[in-house]
Amino acid sequence: MTNNLPQQQATSLEQKRAAYAWDCVKDRGVCTPDYVNLAKSAPALVIGNGLMQTLAFYESKGGSRSNPKKPHYHHLNDHIFHWVSERLTCGKEFDQVMSFLHKAGSTTYRQATEETMELLRWLRQFAAAVGSGKDE
Repeated sequence: MTNNLPQQQATSLEQKRAAYAWDCVKDRGVCTPDYVNLAKSAPALVIGNGLMQTLAFYESKGGSRSNPKKPHYHHLNDHIFHWVSERLTCGKEFDQVMSFLHKAGSTTYRQATEETMELLRWLRQFAAAVGSGKDE
C-alpha cells in the first residue's frame, strides 16, 4: 500500500516563529488580559521608540524579577529575549540582550527589530485567541 500523504517538509522560519509563540502563550497563567493588551500594543511601541527603548521600558514596568509588580511585562520581555537570542546568538537575560544590541551594528540591530516584529505578529494573534477563551 502506498502512502499518498505529502512528505514532511523542513520547518520554515515562519513555522518556527509560530510554534515558539504558541509555546509562549498556551499557558493560561501567562496569557492574562494584561499580557494580551501588552502584546497587542508592543509593535507600535517598537516602531515609535525603538527596540532597546521598548525592552528597557518593559523591564522597568515589571518591577523586580524576584517580586514583580506587573509580571506580564517580564513575560513578554522574556519571550522576546529568548527568540532574539536564538536567532542572533546572544544571551537570554535582559542585560545580555541589551549589551548585545548596544554593541550591534545597524544591520544586526535592524535584524533583531525585524525578528521581534515578526514574533510579535504571532504573539498578538495567539495571545488574543488564548486570552479570549479565559473564564471571565
